[in-house]
Amino acid sequence: MKKFLLAMFLVLSLVFGAFAADYPTQNINGVVQWGAGGGTDSLMRPLSAIAEQILGKSIIIQNMTGATGSIATQYVFDAAADGYTLLMGAENPALYDVLDISELTYENFDCVYLIGDEVVGIVVNKDSKYKSFTEIIEAAKKAPWTIKLSTTGAGGLPWEVGAFITDITGAMFNEIPYDSDASAKTAVMNGECDFTVCKIQSGIEDYKAGDLKFLCLFSTKTVDLMPEVPLVTVEYPDFAKYLPWGPFYGVFVKKGTDPAIISKLSDAFTKAGPVENYQKVLANFNINFLGYSGEDAAKYISSWRNNTINALKNSGALD
Repeated sequence: MKKFLLAMFLVLSLVFGAFAADYPTQNINGVVQWGAGGGTDSLMRPLSAIAEQILGKSIIIQNMTGATGSIATQYVFDAAADGYTLLMGAENPALYDVLDISELTYENFDCVYLIGDEVVGIVVNKDSKYKSFTEIIEAAKKAPWTIKLSTTGAGGLPWEVGAFITDITGAMFNEIPYDSDASAKTAVMNGECDFTVCKIQSGIEDYKAGDLKFLCLFSTKTVDLMPEVPLVTVEYPDFAKYLPWGPFYGVFVKKGTDPAIISKLSDAFTKAGPVENYQKVLANFNINFLGYSGEDAAKYISSWRNNTINALKNSGALD
């Protein structure tokens, strides 16, 4: 019996090894957690266009929105662990379990390629009466729950930073949820909400056009694209304990995928990332290039998760 099982194991190993050696034999499905034209989508499409040339098969991008990206995450998890369904996501799944959004986290996936992370800032519309971040905080302290912060719901970027702000300043806001970063930003631009937290890549064009004002940046160094915008630590030095911090972006496969397939994917994306045209995309969106895979990517995500959970606990957001 033992000889039979050993023989079967060897046969299966050879079969699956052959499959991995031939990979990919068909087009690959890239599932983006957010809508077409959004920040994550805008990073994944040009990267995939380069990687697919290396792989020799097309990467078909599919936008699957909803529930802070968890619908797309569940979809990829439910698919076969064969390397033909990629999760193209942001940082959100790292917190799904502690936020009761999903039982899945990035621990259920292997990171093929961690693209980079970015700086975020506090934004108001061009006609806002608030001329500084401090003015927003003081107004919120005088009238708690009245200053409107547009968010993308629990687990989204504005919600996370809102929790950090509450921890540091004690200010409380009326958080209004929207279905995307874009709609949360639009709510500020049209006056529905007082402010939001915006990625530079999402707000840079509106900033250049004068339709959106960045009051401060959550960064440890000035951003070249907007050198006049102060760092949050200028007004509130205690934010330093949370910095550097920001959204990150990566490509993932379901855990259990053949390591040889992961290696092929990682090799393709690792070669695609440094390509000059893609580096220009990252520069235009002010993305800090990481280019991690394997253990380096896993360590980065684990550290990000631990630091963020600690911050959310301190703010009371996880009570």
